[in-house]
Amino acid sequence: MRLRFLGTDSDQGGCPAMYASDRGTYVVQGKIITDATALGDVRDLAADETVVEIEPALVRHLIEHYNLHYAKG
Repeated sequence: MRLRFLGTDSDQGGCPAMYASDRGTYVVQGKIITDATALGDVRDLAADETVVEIEPALVRHLIEHYNLHYAKG
């Protein structure tokens, strides 16, 4: 899988960030959630999966890419 950087809302250029994959999916870079209570709220988390926390503003990069990608046809 290859990832293409879509954007970040970090002043340092790291986390959180949004990427588009060459599979037609999206990947988010965020803080790993380790809080046991929060993880207990996640349903059916497989051994090869994790959940990350991102800032709400990061979603704009996904919306912008999605709109541009599908506007082109």
